[in-house]
Amino acid sequence: MLTNVLPFQFTQQDFYECEDNLLSICQIKLHLSLVPIKALALQWCTHCLDINDPASVRCARDFFKEKYGGLDVLINNAAIAFKVADSTPFGIQAEVTLRTNFFATRDMCNEFLPIIKPGGRVVNVSSVMSSFALKNCSSELQARFRSDDITEEELVMLMEKFVQEAQKGEHTQKGWPNTAYGVSKLGLTVLSRIEARRLRKERPGDQILLNACCPGWVRTDMAGPNATKSPDEGAVTPVYLALLPPGVSEPHGQFVSEKQVQVW
Repeated sequence: MLTNVLPFQFTQQDFYECEDNLLSICQIKLHLSLVPIKALALQWCTHCLDINDPASVRCARDFFKEKYGGLDVLINNAAIAFKVADSTPFGIQAEVTLRTNFFATRDMCNEFLPIIKPGGRVVNVSSVMSSFALKNCSSELQARFRSDDITEEELVMLMEKFVQEAQKGEHTQKGWPNTAYGVSKLGLTVLSRIEARRLRKERPGDQILLNACCPGWVRTDMAGPNATKSPDEGAVTPVYLALLPPGVSEPHGQFVSEKQVQVW
């Protein structure tokens, strides 16, 4: 059962439930996002959420826990990206991008995973750029990011190290790719693998499934008008993972694109 509450995250894309019970992405601004919902004559409750503000994250967590006893589905979709032509120094781009795409999303997971109900679904919206970034890391970094024994603490340390080395202009010499967005999504995909293993260990009977996915190149404010997918088309894989039927055990801890598990 999907709780009829929308935890709006500050991003260009907001999720709403359509008449066919599928989640769709509505490419509209936050203050307009209730228009299609009201048109469905359904009762909805919204809750603002700024994932870069720990107090806002905790407030949203407490709201869902107290009012609904937790969450059935969590889709972490909030993210930012600098334009290719942006002249902001790369070190600043790295710090700002990872702050939202990795560190704040990690905070969301750490606060919200404990209140995911049995049978719940968690989807971390990553990107194919995570695979690109992985393949362009040094062999040593690739080995750690592909490892089944990497811990969250080690991953956080590596993400912090990337930011520090980017600020010094040394990241490429240290084996990192020259993409802040790609590294942020690389971190999110690896984090998803770690979280999935932890759920299996700590809540083995709850049948919670957690995955990372790439929605594709979607026409949003971030990707621009030349992207190949409409917002509705971009919603297909996240929705597929959010609505995996009861009783299935896979995919879990995977990176999924076009509804297919990708080799990591």
